Amino acid sequence: MTDFVLVAGAWLGAWAWDEVAAELRAGGHGVHPLTLSGLAERQGEPAPGQQTHVEDIVAEVERLDLRDVVLVGHSYSGVPVGQAAVRIGDRLSRVVLVDANVPVDGESFLSGWPSDEVRAAIAKNDGFWPPLTADEFAGQGLTDEQTARIVDSATPHPGATLTGPAVMPRPLSEVPGTYVKCLLDGEEPWGAAADLLKSDHWTLVYMDTGHWPMFSQPHDLARSLHLSVTAP
Repeated sequence: MTDFVLVAGAWLGAWAWDEVAAELRAGGHGVHPLTLSGLAERQGEPAPGQQTHVEDIVAEVERLDLRDVVLVGHSYSGVPVGQAAVRIGDRLSRVVLVDANVPVDGESFLSGWPSDEVRAAIAKNDGFWPPLTADEFAGQGLTDEQTARIVDSATPHPGATLTGPAVMPRPLSEVPGTYVKCLLDGEEPWGAAADLLKSDHWTLVYMDTGHWPMFSQPHDLARSLHLSVTAP
């Protein structure tokens, strides 16, 4: 049986995967949505750094003694998920990055794209990146109800996890993976994601929706995750 470990992006917790997780379980998979330290129901814990989030993922896989694991990282969480993927050894079956940032050794989540506004927001908000407002979700294929759910449940994201460097003992291109590109967020993968997809170990899947497909198209995302298990 394949075990999916689902990790959502900035501001989100395990709750973000509710609909996707239900469909995967109905398909016979083991599903383990994970809330990272300092987010959602884990607010108030000591402020984590990026390596804390990597440890969260590795520890969950080991605690549950999972095998044949598909690690799924959305957006920010591609960075800790990618690091965890190269650490869990033969427990890993595949990595799936959902419109996600890709870890590069020595670089942070904020490296490689214009992030001055994010850094300023972190400095202004006591070390946390405040969640987006409803208006900032426009054009992402979300209904008003879906947007409200995200806005109402999102929590500030610990800034140190965004600015700390990734530690990659070996490149993510060496492990099997699937990159899910959401077209309303840009037509093609860019930067480190584009470089990753040059590897023969990785495949590219497109979704005609925005950056939050677990809300806007949960059925289609669950299907893409299910199909990733049979990817070459």
